[in-house]
Amino acid sequence: MAATDTIFAPATGAGRAAIAVVRISGPATRDVLGTVAGRVPSPRVATLATLRHAEDALDRALVLWFPGPGSFTGEDAAELQLHGGRAVVAAVLKALAAVPGCRPAEPGEFTRRALLNGKMDIGAVEGLADLIDAQTEAQRRQALRHLDGALGRWTETLRDDLLSALALAEGAIDFAEDDDLVASFEAEIDRLVGGVSRVVAAELGREARGLRLREGLAVAIVGPPNAGKSTLLNALAGRDVAIVSAQAGTTRDVLTVDLDLGGYPVQLIDTAGLRETEDDVEREGIARARARAASADLVLLLDDGRADPLPPAVTTSGTVWRIATKVDLAAGQGGDYAVSARTGTGLDGLIAGLSRFAAETLLPGEGAMVTRLRHRAALEAAQACLLRIAPAGQGRDLELVAEDLRGAVAALAGLVGRIDTEAVLGAIFARFCIGK
Repeated sequence: MAATDTIFAPATGAGRAAIAVVRISGPATRDVLGTVAGRVPSPRVATLATLRHAEDALDRALVLWFPGPGSFTGEDAAELQLHGGRAVVAAVLKALAAVPGCRPAEPGEFTRRALLNGKMDIGAVEGLADLIDAQTEAQRRQALRHLDGALGRWTETLRDDLLSALALAEGAIDFAEDDDLVASFEAEIDRLVGGVSRVVAAELGREARGLRLREGLAVAIVGPPNAGKSTLLNALAGRDVAIVSAQAGTTRDVLTVDLDLGGYPVQLIDTAGLRETEDDVEREGIARARARAASADLVLLLDDGRADPLPPAVTTSGTVWRIATKVDLAAGQGGDYAVSARTGTGLDGLIAGLSRFAAETLLPGEGAMVTRLRHRAALEAAQACLLRIAPAGQGRDLELVAEDLRGAVAALAGLVGRIDTEAVLGAIFARFCIGK
């Protein structure tokens, strides 16, 4: 899809810096360079030029020219590497806006053009977005695999097998009078469909870990009031995130801190103290605490050794560790770990345990293809089509087999970007920064 206008945007953050990069892409890029830089440099050669607007010199900058289709977007494109002062960047953007047919880019528009011009598929686009957002080493590795086209290659292999099966089904329909030929075609169809279905089923079986790696392992800290939940959160985070007070019921809502433990993302969740209360606000906080514990991958159930019994057991599908707290005040408490957030006793052991748990839980997710709910929906749609195909010898209708194969192929096509729904593309690119 050819764009009719030329776009520009800063590709570096706002504020004072040594260098700022401005990107340009579209059919008028050559004219823009001629107007602003005075000439079009040799392709892919950084060239020093004086940027001008009318008669005013704006900056001495490096100019790079990337003629299409050999550019990121597949169009004629350029980069201006400026001095990073606010006034310089503002003046250059104003000069670009004054060139006819040139306008500021919308969020993600450069990457969107790369997609529409066949330079990337949707999986790679999502990988780029995840790479920009990556906060840990594991997230970076996962995102880079998708940016490098792993999802597209994996999907294309499955589609090739299904297209081969579809060709065999249509061939069997055309030569229905040849029983031996039809039988051999049907056997091969079953082999191909069965292989793809097993691969899809295996991926769906581990998709939760792929999603979790992208979003972060959820660890909920729960327990009675004043058991040391907020103090432990602050100690693990290494900074004061939650308010700590001797007054029961201080924490009334859910607080979340993102941590990097051993290169894996962990979302640490502080919750309201679990107890019976008549306070409507605190009761709502306790309900939220139980809800977060129910969905957490790991629950740290705190016990400070008081005579008061622990609150009713939390309901969770995750793992529960019992953590004895305030061990500097009361010795001999049981539990999976014993800590004192005030003195630091036992914290290194707890952090090491959390790091191991994160690695054991999330490591299998690094190779997962499914990292978004959209991926899962596409694979489930493909699998539903494949499971409708009855084995040969059960009186199946080859016309229906062919139709289900087309449905599965279409579902996989949507996984990597052959999508007709504009809303899906809009939702993806809305998260991008302007210069991407």
